[in-house]
Amino acid sequence: MQQENQLTHHHVTAPKPAAIAGIVFSILLTISLVLMLRSMPTDLRDNGMWLISNGKALLLGLNLVPFAGIAFLWFIGVVRDWLGSNEDQFISTVFLGSGLLFVAMMFVLSAIAGSTIFLYIHQADRSIASTYYTFGQTITNEILNAYMLKMAGVFMISTSTLLNRTRSIPKALALVGYVLAAILLFRISHVDHLIWIALVFPLWVLLISVYMLMQNYRGTSVPSRF
Repeated sequence: MQQENQLTHHHVTAPKPAAIAGIVFSILLTISLVLMLRSMPTDLRDNGMWLISNGKALLLGLNLVPFAGIAFLWFIGVVRDWLGSNEDQFISTVFLGSGLLFVAMMFVLSAIAGSTIFLYIHQADRSIASTYYTFGQTITNEILNAYMLKMAGVFMISTSTLLNRTRSIPKALALVGYVLAAILLFRISHVDHLIWIALVFPLWVLLISVYMLMQNYRGTSVPSRF
């Protein structure tokens, strides 16, 4: 009986740290993306002169990325712990894999972007600096558009499926996840003004986290799949 009470208590309280981690991730990544997107010009096919005036804001946004990634990893871990034996092993493998790949690519993108900005700002020869900029901008755009946002979409689909199968979230909330994931997966790559769609992912995590936090305060446990 004591063990059963501890298990129930575990499932009831576990959503709180998951929700907090998800909210922290959402806030940090949203701030980071807004700083970066507001700093960048509409047309990135230039020589990078805008980095001289907006480079500091861009670097500030990039410096928030590691903390957002740590919070996201915590979010993944606590969600899996919350689901416990109710977790679908097939879906959870996709959930974990896509989440880890998203964080890895987010870190790689930030490292390349930060290095590009640093080299550009501290290079006296503008022709050489322009080469740094073109190379770094091409790589970061490719990682973001072709890979990182696609992994975010896969993570949203697997998370929505996992939480919906365990009846941890309403079907309407899972449907919202599917629709937003489809936008990320099938968006047209390399269209500059569509890059703001990247904000869909942290906002969706915020939505899930707020719901989990509400469930925690209501004392709702995770139901069984069966």
